[in-house]
Amino acid sequence: MEENKTITVTSPLLPDLKEFEKMLEDIWQRKWLTNNGYYHKELEKALAEYLGVPYISLFTNGTLPLITALQALNLREGEIITTPYSFVATTHSIWWNNLKPVFVDVEEETGNIDPDKIEAAITPRTRAIMPVHVYGTPCNTKRIQEIADIYGLKVIYDAAHAFGVNVNGKSILENGDMSTLSFHATKVYNTVEGGALICRDEATKKRIDYLKNFGFAGETTVVAPGINSKMDEIRSAYGLLNLKQVDEAIAKRKHVAELYREALKNVSGIRFLNDIGGVRHNYSYFPIFITEKEYGMSRDALYEKLKKQNILARRYFYPLISNFPVYRGLESSNPANLPIATKLADQVLCLPMYADLTNDDVARILKVVIK
Repeated sequence: MEENKTITVTSPLLPDLKEFEKMLEDIWQRKWLTNNGYYHKELEKALAEYLGVPYISLFTNGTLPLITALQALNLREGEIITTPYSFVATTHSIWWNNLKPVFVDVEEETGNIDPDKIEAAITPRTRAIMPVHVYGTPCNTKRIQEIADIYGLKVIYDAAHAFGVNVNGKSILENGDMSTLSFHATKVYNTVEGGALICRDEATKKRIDYLKNFGFAGETTVVAPGINSKMDEIRSAYGLLNLKQVDEAIAKRKHVAELYREALKNVSGIRFLNDIGGVRHNYSYFPIFITEKEYGMSRDALYEKLKKQNILARRYFYPLISNFPVYRGLESSNPANLPIATKLADQVLCLPMYADLTNDDVARILKVVIK
Protein backbone atom coordinates (compact mmCIF):
# COMPACT_ATOMS: atom_id res chain seq x y z
CA MET A 1 0.00 0.00 0.00
CA GLU A 2 1.26 3.48 -0.86
CA GLU A 3 2.91 5.34 1.98
CA ASN A 4 1.45 8.61 0.73
CA LYS A 5 -2.04 7.36 -0.10
CA THR A 6 -4.88 9.76 0.68
CA ILE A 7 -6.47 9.12 4.05
CA THR A 8 -9.99 10.52 3.96
CA VAL A 9 -11.79 11.83 7.02
CA THR A 10 -14.41 9.12 6.62
CA SER A 11 -15.07 6.12 4.40
CA PRO A 12 -18.37 4.30 3.81
CA LEU A 13 -19.24 0.95 5.32
CA LEU A 14 -19.92 -1.24 2.27
CA PRO A 15 -21.81 -4.55 2.19
CA ASP A 16 -20.48 -7.62 0.44
CA LEU A 17 -20.98 -7.01 -3.28
CA LYS A 18 -21.92 -10.59 -4.13
CA GLU A 19 -24.56 -10.67 -1.39
CA PHE A 20 -25.89 -7.36 -2.65
CA GLU A 21 -26.04 -8.69 -6.21
CA LYS A 22 -28.21 -11.60 -5.02
CA MET A 23 -30.63 -9.13 -3.41
CA LEU A 24 -30.67 -7.04 -6.58
CA GLU A 25 -31.59 -10.13 -8.59
CA ASP A 26 -34.49 -10.74 -6.21
CA ILE A 27 -35.63 -7.12 -6.53
CA TRP A 28 -35.50 -7.47 -10.33
CA GLN A 29 -37.66 -10.59 -10.07
CA ARG A 30 -40.19 -8.87 -7.80
CA LYS A 31 -40.39 -5.79 -10.07
CA TRP A 32 -41.28 -3.65 -7.03
CA LEU A 33 -38.75 -0.86 -6.65
CA THR A 34 -40.38 1.51 -4.16
CA ASN A 35 -43.66 2.28 -2.33
CA ASN A 36 -43.25 0.21 0.84
CA GLY A 37 -41.87 -2.91 -0.81
CA TYR A 38 -40.59 -6.14 0.72
CA TYR A 39 -37.09 -4.96 1.63
CA HIS A 40 -38.38 -1.64 2.94
CA LYS A 41 -40.65 -3.49 5.37
CA GLU A 42 -37.88 -5.89 6.36
CA LEU A 43 -35.43 -3.07 7.06
CA GLU A 44 -37.93 -1.18 9.21
CA LYS A 45 -38.50 -4.32 11.29
CA ALA A 46 -34.81 -5.12 11.56
CA LEU A 47 -33.85 -1.57 12.56
CA ALA A 48 -36.61 -1.31 15.16
CA GLU A 49 -35.31 -4.50 16.75
CA TYR A 50 -31.63 -3.54 16.55
CA LEU A 51 -32.17 -0.02 17.87
CA GLY A 52 -34.65 -1.05 20.54
CA VAL A 53 -37.37 1.37 19.43
CA PRO A 54 -41.10 0.78 19.02
CA TYR A 55 -41.74 2.51 15.68
CA ILE A 56 -39.44 3.61 12.88
CA SER A 57 -40.16 5.06 9.45
CA LEU A 58 -37.54 5.04 6.68
CA PHE A 59 -36.74 8.08 4.55
CA THR A 60 -34.66 8.79 1.47
CA ASN A 61 -32.24 11.01 3.37
CA GLY A 62 -31.61 12.36 6.87
CA THR A 63 -32.98 15.89 6.39
CA LEU A 64 -36.54 14.94 5.43
CA PRO A 65 -37.24 13.19 8.77
CA LEU A 66 -36.44 16.48 10.55
CA ILE A 67 -38.79 18.40 8.28
CA THR A 68 -41.48 15.74 8.62
CA ALA A 69 -41.18 15.51 12.42
CA LEU A 70 -42.18 19.17 12.73
CA GLN A 71 -45.08 18.55 10.32
CA ALA A 72 -46.23 15.43 12.17
CA LEU A 73 -46.37 17.32 15.46
CA ASN A 74 -48.42 20.10 13.85
CA LEU A 75 -45.97 22.79 14.88
CA ARG A 76 -46.87 26.07 13.21
CA GLU A 77 -45.84 29.73 13.27
CA GLY A 78 -43.51 29.95 16.21
CA GLU A 79 -39.99 29.38 17.46
CA ILE A 80 -37.87 26.27 17.87
CA ILE A 81 -34.99 26.35 20.33
CA THR A 82 -31.93 24.64 18.88
CA THR A 83 -28.15 24.64 18.72
CA PRO A 84 -25.82 26.52 16.37
CA TYR A 85 -23.25 23.72 16.75
CA SER A 86 -24.56 21.21 14.22
CA PHE A 87 -24.81 20.51 10.52
CA VAL A 88 -26.92 23.13 8.79
CA ALA A 89 -29.74 20.67 7.95
CA THR A 90 -30.88 20.85 11.58
CA THR A 91 -31.77 24.52 11.25
CA HIS A 92 -32.89 24.30 7.62
CA SER A 93 -35.64 21.88 8.66
CA ILE A 94 -37.02 24.54 11.00
CA TRP A 95 -36.93 27.23 8.32
CA TRP A 96 -38.62 24.97 5.77
CA ASN A 97 -41.56 24.67 8.19
CA ASN A 98 -41.89 28.47 8.40
CA LEU A 99 -40.67 28.34 12.01
CA LYS A 100 -37.96 30.52 13.53
CA PRO A 101 -34.79 28.93 14.92
CA VAL A 102 -33.59 30.32 18.24
CA PHE A 103 -29.98 29.46 19.03
CA VAL A 104 -28.80 28.53 22.51
CA ASP A 105 -25.20 28.01 23.59
CA VAL A 106 -23.67 24.58 24.19
CA GLU A 107 -21.74 22.68 26.84
CA GLU A 108 -17.97 22.87 26.43
CA GLU A 109 -17.43 19.25 27.49
CA THR A 110 -19.83 17.69 24.95
CA GLY A 111 -20.80 20.28 22.34
CA ASN A 112 -24.45 19.50 23.12
CA ILE A 113 -27.07 22.17 23.82
CA ASP A 114 -26.71 23.50 27.37
CA PRO A 115 -29.96 22.82 29.28
CA ASP A 116 -29.16 25.64 31.70
CA LYS A 117 -29.44 28.13 28.82
CA ILE A 118 -32.74 26.87 27.41
CA GLU A 119 -35.25 28.47 29.79
CA ALA A 120 -33.95 31.99 29.14
CA ALA A 121 -34.69 31.49 25.42
CA ILE A 122 -38.32 30.38 25.91
CA THR A 123 -41.01 32.87 24.85
CA PRO A 124 -44.79 32.61 24.34
CA ARG A 125 -43.96 31.70 20.72
CA THR A 126 -41.73 28.75 21.58
CA ARG A 127 -43.16 25.49 20.22
CA ALA A 128 -40.39 22.93 20.67
CA ILE A 129 -36.76 22.16 21.47
CA MET A 130 -34.56 20.52 18.84
CA PRO A 131 -31.30 19.33 20.46
CA VAL A 132 -28.54 17.38 18.69
CA HIS A 133 -26.60 14.42 20.09
CA VAL A 134 -23.31 15.89 18.86
CA TYR A 135 -20.72 13.33 17.73
CA GLY A 136 -23.08 10.69 19.15
CA THR A 137 -22.62 11.89 22.74
CA PRO A 138 -26.01 11.80 24.49
CA CYS A 139 -27.60 15.09 25.49
CA ASN A 140 -28.82 15.67 29.03
CA THR A 141 -32.19 14.26 28.02
CA LYS A 142 -33.60 14.17 31.55
CA ARG A 143 -33.09 17.88 32.15
CA ILE A 144 -34.30 18.82 28.68
CA GLN A 145 -37.50 16.82 29.18
CA GLU A 146 -38.09 18.44 32.57
CA ILE A 147 -37.95 21.88 30.93
CA ALA A 148 -40.18 20.77 28.06
CA ASP A 149 -42.78 19.39 30.47
CA ILE A 150 -42.87 22.60 32.54
CA TYR A 151 -43.49 24.77 29.47
CA GLY A 152 -45.56 22.31 27.42
CA LEU A 153 -43.01 22.00 24.62
CA LYS A 154 -42.31 19.20 22.17
CA VAL A 155 -38.81 17.73 21.92
CA ILE A 156 -37.34 16.45 18.64
CA TYR A 157 -33.82 15.02 18.81
CA ASP A 158 -31.53 15.23 15.82
CA ALA A 159 -29.73 11.94 16.37
CA ALA A 160 -27.95 11.86 13.02
CA HIS A 161 -24.68 10.94 14.77
CA ALA A 162 -26.17 8.59 17.33
CA PHE A 163 -26.96 5.32 15.56
CA GLY A 164 -26.90 2.47 18.08
CA VAL A 165 -26.00 4.67 21.05
CA ASN A 166 -27.65 3.70 24.32
CA VAL A 167 -27.45 4.64 27.98
CA ASN A 168 -27.57 1.83 30.54
CA GLY A 169 -28.96 -0.44 27.86
CA LYS A 170 -31.73 1.93 26.74
CA SER A 171 -31.65 3.53 23.32
CA ILE A 172 -31.31 7.32 23.40
CA LEU A 173 -33.66 7.39 20.41
CA GLU A 174 -36.62 6.83 22.74
CA ASN A 175 -36.16 10.22 24.38
CA GLY A 176 -38.38 13.17 23.54
CA ASP A 177 -41.38 13.04 21.23
CA MET A 178 -39.35 11.97 18.19
CA SER A 179 -35.78 11.31 17.11
CA THR A 180 -34.30 11.38 13.63
CA LEU A 181 -31.40 9.46 12.10
CA SER A 182 -29.20 9.94 9.07
CA PHE A 183 -28.00 6.99 7.00
CA HIS A 184 -25.74 9.08 4.79
CA ALA A 185 -22.62 7.39 3.38
CA THR A 186 -20.47 9.23 5.94
CA LYS A 187 -22.30 7.79 8.94
CA VAL A 188 -21.49 4.75 11.10
CA TYR A 189 -24.40 2.94 9.44
CA ASN A 190 -25.41 3.92 5.93
CA THR A 191 -27.86 3.07 3.16
CA VAL A 192 -25.84 5.23 0.69
CA GLU A 193 -28.33 8.04 1.34
CA GLY A 194 -31.17 7.60 3.79
CA GLY A 195 -32.63 8.39 7.15
CA ALA A 196 -35.33 7.49 9.63
CA LEU A 197 -37.83 8.98 12.05
CA ILE A 198 -38.47 7.27 15.39
CA CYS A 199 -41.74 7.80 17.26
CA ARG A 200 -43.57 6.29 20.23
CA ASP A 201 -46.98 5.17 19.00
CA GLU A 202 -48.67 3.53 16.05
CA ALA A 203 -50.97 6.48 15.25
CA THR A 204 -47.98 8.82 14.89
CA LYS A 205 -46.17 6.25 12.75
CA LYS A 206 -49.18 6.14 10.41
CA ARG A 207 -49.24 9.93 10.13
CA ILE A 208 -45.53 9.99 9.34
CA ASP A 209 -45.99 7.34 6.67
CA TYR A 210 -48.81 9.40 5.13
CA LEU A 211 -46.65 12.53 5.13
CA LYS A 212 -43.72 10.85 3.40
CA ASN A 213 -46.01 9.56 0.63
CA PHE A 214 -47.69 12.78 -0.59
CA GLY A 215 -50.19 12.63 2.29
CA PHE A 216 -52.01 9.58 0.90
CA ALA A 217 -54.01 7.69 3.55
CA GLY A 218 -55.54 5.42 0.92
CA GLU A 219 -55.80 5.05 -2.82
CA THR A 220 -58.08 8.08 -3.20
CA THR A 221 -57.63 9.97 0.07
CA VAL A 222 -55.03 12.65 0.77
CA VAL A 223 -55.06 13.85 4.39
CA ALA A 224 -52.09 16.23 4.47
CA PRO A 225 -49.79 18.18 2.11
CA GLY A 226 -47.13 15.47 2.25
CA ILE A 227 -43.96 15.01 0.26
CA ASN A 228 -42.28 12.12 -1.53
CA SER A 229 -39.48 10.99 0.77
CA LYS A 230 -39.75 7.19 0.75
CA MET A 231 -36.73 4.90 0.73
CA ASP A 232 -36.52 2.59 -2.28
CA GLU A 233 -35.97 -1.18 -2.32
CA ILE A 234 -32.35 -1.02 -3.49
CA ARG A 235 -31.19 1.10 -0.58
CA SER A 236 -33.33 -0.91 1.81
CA ALA A 237 -31.62 -4.14 0.73
CA TYR A 238 -28.21 -2.47 1.01
CA GLY A 239 -29.17 -1.34 4.52
CA LEU A 240 -30.17 -4.85 5.60
CA LEU A 241 -26.71 -6.12 4.63
CA ASN A 242 -24.90 -3.28 6.39
CA LEU A 243 -26.88 -3.93 9.56
CA LYS A 244 -25.24 -7.36 9.76
CA GLN A 245 -21.77 -5.84 10.00
CA VAL A 246 -22.32 -2.56 11.84
CA ASP A 247 -21.39 -3.97 15.27
CA GLU A 248 -18.04 -5.18 13.93
CA ALA A 249 -17.50 -1.76 12.32
CA ILE A 250 -18.23 0.03 15.63
CA ALA A 251 -15.74 -2.25 17.42
CA LYS A 252 -13.07 -1.33 14.86
CA ARG A 253 -13.87 2.36 15.28
CA LYS A 254 -13.49 1.96 19.04
CA HIS A 255 -10.02 0.53 18.48
CA VAL A 256 -9.06 3.57 16.39
CA ALA A 257 -10.41 5.90 19.09
CA GLU A 258 -8.35 4.09 21.74
CA LEU A 259 -5.18 4.46 19.65
CA TYR A 260 -5.82 8.18 19.25
CA ARG A 261 -6.56 8.71 22.95
CA GLU A 262 -3.52 6.84 24.17
CA ALA A 263 -1.19 8.78 21.87
CA LEU A 264 -2.74 12.21 22.47
CA LYS A 265 -3.44 12.06 26.20
CA ASN A 266 -0.29 13.95 27.16
CA VAL A 267 -0.11 16.34 24.20
CA SER A 268 -0.39 19.88 25.49
CA GLY A 269 -3.12 21.96 23.88
CA ILE A 270 -5.19 19.03 22.57
CA ARG A 271 -8.44 17.96 24.18
CA PHE A 272 -10.62 15.07 23.04
CA LEU A 273 -13.86 13.40 24.16
CA ASN A 274 -13.67 10.37 26.43
CA ASP A 275 -16.21 7.59 26.81
CA ILE A 276 -18.97 8.14 29.36
CA GLY A 277 -19.78 5.44 31.90
CA GLY A 278 -22.92 3.47 31.07
CA VAL A 279 -23.00 4.73 27.47
CA ARG A 280 -22.60 2.46 24.48
CA HIS A 281 -20.79 4.81 22.09
CA ASN A 282 -20.61 4.38 18.32
CA TYR A 283 -17.36 6.34 17.69
CA SER A 284 -18.92 8.19 14.80
CA TYR A 285 -16.26 10.93 14.88
CA PHE A 286 -13.01 11.70 16.65
CA PRO A 287 -12.92 15.46 17.26
CA ILE A 288 -9.95 17.12 18.88
CA PHE A 289 -10.06 20.67 20.23
CA ILE A 290 -6.89 22.70 19.83
CA THR A 291 -5.77 25.52 22.12
CA GLU A 292 -3.29 27.35 19.91
CA LYS A 293 -1.20 28.93 22.68
CA GLU A 294 -0.56 25.57 24.38
CA TYR A 295 -0.28 23.43 21.24
CA GLY A 296 1.92 25.92 19.42
CA MET A 297 -0.09 25.84 16.23
CA SER A 298 -3.57 26.94 15.23
CA ARG A 299 -6.31 24.50 14.33
CA ASP A 300 -6.27 25.74 10.73
CA ALA A 301 -2.50 25.38 10.50
CA LEU A 302 -2.75 21.73 11.60
CA TYR A 303 -5.60 21.19 9.15
CA GLU A 304 -3.37 22.45 6.31
CA LYS A 305 -0.36 20.50 7.57
CA LEU A 306 -2.36 17.26 7.48
CA LYS A 307 -3.72 18.07 4.03
CA LYS A 308 -0.17 18.49 2.67
CA GLN A 309 0.47 14.93 3.84
CA ASN A 310 -2.68 13.71 2.01
CA ILE A 311 -4.55 13.35 5.29
CA LEU A 312 -8.01 14.89 5.12
CA ALA A 313 -9.35 16.09 8.47
CA ARG A 314 -12.55 18.15 8.85
CA ARG A 315 -13.42 21.26 10.82
CA TYR A 316 -16.76 19.90 11.94
CA PHE A 317 -18.64 22.08 12.93
CA TYR A 318 -17.13 25.22 11.48
CA PRO A 319 -18.39 27.79 10.92
CA LEU A 320 -21.36 27.84 13.28
CA ILE A 321 -24.78 27.70 11.62
CA SER A 322 -25.49 31.08 13.23
CA ASN A 323 -22.60 32.58 11.23
CA PHE A 324 -24.01 31.66 7.83
CA PRO A 325 -25.49 34.69 6.01
CA VAL A 326 -28.97 33.13 5.93
CA TYR A 327 -29.10 33.00 9.77
CA ARG A 328 -26.69 35.74 10.79
CA GLY A 329 -29.45 38.34 11.12
CA LEU A 330 -31.30 36.48 13.86
CA GLU A 331 -31.03 38.03 17.32
CA SER A 332 -29.99 34.69 18.79
CA SER A 333 -27.07 34.49 16.32
CA ASN A 334 -25.12 37.18 18.13
CA PRO A 335 -21.72 35.61 18.96
CA ALA A 336 -21.82 37.28 22.36
CA ASN A 337 -24.68 34.93 23.26
CA LEU A 338 -22.82 31.86 21.99
CA PRO A 339 -19.32 32.03 23.49
CA ILE A 340 -18.83 28.29 24.03
CA ALA A 341 -20.16 27.28 20.62
CA THR A 342 -17.94 29.93 19.03
CA LYS A 343 -14.91 28.63 20.93
CA LEU A 344 -15.53 25.01 19.92
CA ALA A 345 -16.08 25.94 16.28
CA ASP A 346 -12.73 27.74 16.24
CA GLN A 347 -10.89 24.84 17.93
CA VAL A 348 -12.42 21.65 16.49
CA LEU A 349 -10.76 19.30 14.04
CA CYS A 350 -12.17 15.84 13.35
CA LEU A 351 -9.42 13.32 12.63
CA PRO A 352 -10.04 10.46 10.19
CA MET A 353 -12.38 7.85 11.70
CA TYR A 354 -13.72 4.73 10.02
CA ALA A 355 -13.63 0.96 10.38
CA ASP A 356 -11.05 0.35 7.65
CA LEU A 357 -8.36 2.61 9.14
CA THR A 358 -5.28 0.51 9.80
CA ASN A 359 -2.84 0.86 12.68
CA ASP A 360 -0.31 2.17 10.14
CA ASP A 361 -2.82 4.78 8.95
CA VAL A 362 -3.38 5.96 12.51
CA ALA A 363 0.36 6.08 13.18
CA ARG A 364 0.85 8.20 10.08
CA ILE A 365 -1.87 10.63 11.20
CA LEU A 366 -0.48 10.85 14.73
CA LYS A 367 3.04 11.50 13.44
CA VAL A 368 1.76 14.73 11.89
CA VAL A 369 -0.40 15.76 14.86
CA ILE A 370 2.25 15.08 17.49
CA LYS A 371 4.95 17.53 16.47
